[in-house]
Amino acid sequence: MPRTFVWHPSKGPKTTKSTDALPKAGKVRIKQVRSGIGHSWRMNRTLEALGLKHHQDEVVQEITPALVGQLKQVRHLVEVTPVEE
Repeated sequence: MPRTFVWHPSKGPKTTKSTDALPKAGKVRIKQVRSGIGHSWRMNRTLEALGLKHHQDEVVQEITPALVGQLKQVRHLVEVTPVEE
């Protein structure tokens, strides 16, 4: 029998940042701050598509509408900061 997910009040983020705070243009630094283990295969594939290979990995990418959608899916696993050029 597969395990079922039980949310515990003291685990995980209290709130997640909105994607509205992202800059409209330029580059962003994406850092994976939580592991994809235990999450759905879609979230793990999204992390791979972002270029994140492991926990604490960082990538710099140009902001696009597709990237914003990907970040919205895994916003509890990543930390996004704008890059000053």
